Amino acid sequence: MSVDTTTITEVSEIDRRMLEALICPQTHTSLKYSAENQELISEAAGLAFPVRSGIPIMLIDQARRIE
Repeated sequence: MSVDTTTITEVSEIDRRMLEALICPQTHTSLKYSAENQELISEAAGLAFPVRSGIPIMLIDQARRIE
């Protein structure tokens, strides 16, 4: 499954500074934002963290597994 993602610097809906400070809680790598799915994607971990009402939910047990 392919997910259309943008880099953090292209995100306008969510505070850019907040997103730049966020890293994957499992791998400590940077994240990409998927506006279409309202998720922060950790390619290294294969996880998609949901963004609900503009708030990233950075809990591993709340993340969706991706390929």
